[in-house]
Amino acid sequence: MASSDTQVLVGKTYSIKTFGCQMNMHDSERVSGLLDSCGCIEVASPDDADIVVYMTCCVRENADQRLYGQASAMVSAPTPPSGRRVVAVGGCIAQRDGERLRAHIPNVDVVFGTSALASLPRLLSEAFGDQPGAIEVDTEEPGTGFSTDLPSHRAERYHAWVPIMSGCNNFCTYCIVPYVRGRERSRTIESVVAECRLLVADGVREICLLGQNVNSYGRNIYGEPRFAELLRAVGETGIERIRFTSSNPKDLSDETIAAMAEVPAVMPHLHLAVQSGSTRVLKAMNRSYTRDEYLALVGRLRAAIPDIALSTDIIVGFPGETEEDFQETLSLVHEAGFSSAFTFIYSPRPGTPAAKMVDNTSHEVIQDRFDRLAEQVAQQAHDANQEDLGQLVGVLVEGPSKRDDSVMVGHSEKNRTVHFRLPEGVSAQDAVGKIARVRVKEARTWYLRGTVEGDLT
Repeated sequence: MASSDTQVLVGKTYSIKTFGCQMNMHDSERVSGLLDSCGCIEVASPDDADIVVYMTCCVRENADQRLYGQASAMVSAPTPPSGRRVVAVGGCIAQRDGERLRAHIPNVDVVFGTSALASLPRLLSEAFGDQPGAIEVDTEEPGTGFSTDLPSHRAERYHAWVPIMSGCNNFCTYCIVPYVRGRERSRTIESVVAECRLLVADGVREICLLGQNVNSYGRNIYGEPRFAELLRAVGETGIERIRFTSSNPKDLSDETIAAMAEVPAVMPHLHLAVQSGSTRVLKAMNRSYTRDEYLALVGRLRAAIPDIALSTDIIVGFPGETEEDFQETLSLVHEAGFSSAFTFIYSPRPGTPAAKMVDNTSHEVIQDRFDRLAEQVAQQAHDANQEDLGQLVGVLVEGPSKRDDSVMVGHSEKNRTVHFRLPEGVSAQDAVGKIARVRVKEARTWYLRGTVEGDLT
């Protein structure tokens, strides 16, 4: 409900564009919930919005460029319903740059940092009251409270993001996150479990526990990580599916692996970023584990959860990477048996130690390495998907395919994309959020295709 000082927002239309990680997706849901509570109305297109909010990521340079292009283009957008459009930028780029964003986006009106979501209604109200050209900024980091205290407008009724901590203490030399998200702060086990119980009561079937490094959850309040205990407690709430991200290999304990194996709701998929297969490069990245330690960890995971699907992140072209280092990455990808991987060419981030490292490797060489890695990842993804051929997999139905609305899409327990047609008499609207048992008839590189057996549940 709008307060007197945000009354100007009642009836205003808004649109949110989200870049980057799952934490930004969750923050966008909280921003949407805040604006709904102020009487604002969500619209699909920024062209129809009085308020345009960009939730940003600054992990890679292309995210900056996408923001600059899209936000600047709002200058020539049609006049909004109220006659005045306010452009707001939040998230990590906002936290990093503050008012300096004006140098790249002269039409920005509001800047709010990673810990200032609750300030957004006030900032927007002030922006609508000011003359065009004024800028409202809040990037102070109070260090208290979590965005989970704010109202939420979930993108899907069957899925929810549940932040369990914020910030990061690891300071990988290429990463800007500790500088824009701050140090690790965890919620209590009791508060996380209470939220999960409410979500289950609201019909949520799958939750994803969020943190920059979930494996170190609880260290700042309990003196030691207690993520394994949290997994077990969340598993007792009645939630059907549990996923989590991100996991730093250096903190993935045997206790957590045991909890993953023993809690039925924890899905048999883990995203475990390796970044490089070279111990020398890992040390330069300040990743705090070696190649051998990572592979040993993979071995323990597969021993405890034989059917687990592993995905990862890999950076190509980190300063000083040699062909020998790159060959070690290729061999690690093979030995670890990843079923998918997000691969990136190194992007220097101002303010990080790696940005000062000198590297003379040509772009052509780095691009060639990236292409070879992508080819290997694709082959392994294809091979991994063959394991499900002929199998019956449980698929959480998400909705029609963007390419063909007669085909439904969802994700299996192993987080593999699955395409299928609905049984006769079942509508797409009724199917969303239900579990379909799909017999896999076709296994392609990036998706499975099959037929539904039995009723949707």
